[in-house]
Amino acid sequence: MYSRAYVSALFVILAAPLGAQAQASDRLPAQVDSIAAEVLKSTGVPSASVAVVRNGKLAYAQAYGAAKLQPRVPARPEMRYGIGSVSKQFTAAALLLLQQEGKLSLDDPVSRWVPGLTQGDDVTLRMVLSHTSGYQDFWPQDYVPPLMEKPVTPRQILDHWAKQPLDFAPGTRWQYSNTNYVIAALAVEKASGTPFFEFVRTRLLTPLGIAERAVDFDTKGPGAIEPVGYMRYGLGPLRPATPTGPGWMWGAGELALTASDLAKWDISVIDQSLLAPASYQALENTVLLKSGVSSGYGLGVDVGTRSGHRMIEHSGEVAGFTSENMVFPDDSAAIVVLTNQDAAPAAGAIADAVSRALFTTEDAQTQQRTARARRIFEGLQKGTIDRSELTEDASAYFSAQALADFKASLGPLGRPTFTPRVQRSRGGMTMRAWTVTFAKGPTLDVWTYEMPDGKLEQYQVAPQG
Repeated sequence: MYSRAYVSALFVILAAPLGAQAQASDRLPAQVDSIAAEVLKSTGVPSASVAVVRNGKLAYAQAYGAAKLQPRVPARPEMRYGIGSVSKQFTAAALLLLQQEGKLSLDDPVSRWVPGLTQGDDVTLRMVLSHTSGYQDFWPQDYVPPLMEKPVTPRQILDHWAKQPLDFAPGTRWQYSNTNYVIAALAVEKASGTPFFEFVRTRLLTPLGIAERAVDFDTKGPGAIEPVGYMRYGLGPLRPATPTGPGWMWGAGELALTASDLAKWDISVIDQSLLAPASYQALENTVLLKSGVSSGYGLGVDVGTRSGHRMIEHSGEVAGFTSENMVFPDDSAAIVVLTNQDAAPAAGAIADAVSRALFTTEDAQTQQRTARARRIFEGLQKGTIDRSELTEDASAYFSAQALADFKASLGPLGRPTFTPRVQRSRGGMTMRAWTVTFAKGPTLDVWTYEMPDGKLEQYQVAPQG
């Protein structure tokens, strides 16, 4: 249903200042259209629905391809797709909201809310939400086993998977497990006295104005939404996916939403408009294992950075559908991609490429700084440098010996090609980095530290690791 390793391999984000988005905004629709068309063509995935948040507002939303193949029905932005495990952050938010109201604590033992489970006195709700509990995953497969075609209750899931010996001691490892979110949803019901989906609908979806369009995918199933979910065997033809029976998705993957409605949720995360600041901090901060090592996961979300940009992310997979949701809270940006084929890379590939369009567009300043970096490099290839561009410290660094070494080692490489890679602040300076390539020869890293007055405090060259 979700694989962090599978998804993370798709992310190779090259970041530049978000201010470059101002120049990119007019080109954004065309860029997204081109990206989606190319990825759908290369992967064969039938359709994608995409929404992009920029400056804290919905900047663009569009759907591409076929929601249904026979007869062909074009995908439309108002269509709802199963979002799979992206739903987990809604479940986590429900427990955080109940904690705010004093009805439970995330440090409560599981046994207080869901008795009878293995080591329930040792596992906390926080461990459940962060996948550090040790409970075995009831759905690690990327297909629907025969048992999961039949209806099930939460208790039946837990009786089978949460009463076995734990896979590891609580809090000592991170291991993704859908079973955790069955436990979490039961805790929501018991602490609130409200059926789980009703609590999510009234307390989380209604305030955002999306409750009427949201579908409880778990109980109503694929027939309740417009796109048909597909699967394929190897490189064979697309076929309608086998649906899961009612009860399996519940707190682990229960929602079907439009891309724009999921983007509204992302905007609420950026604005911190539904929960208290402390709850968002808990949601978005990595949970530490007992060893002190970071799990890389918060509560229902992967947490980390991409080239200096803080990212809150999760993918989702549910029978016939794959999704990707990336939020950059500090940049007031988000990317939602929903597709109607399971076990396929299109959602992540589109989101990755759109993030590049948002963060790597070269504005005039970037072009200017790249030209200067290339000019300095070409000077070093000849053993010269313009010291008027350097601070006193940097000028001292470029001694006669340094210039001789640069000339000897860089001169034979020929004409360089500079590709911007990252920009961020450090020590009151602007740090910029480039990947430098040649027709033949090594790939190099070049990075500079620029003072507010434009002079360079540093210009470094090294082999790319």
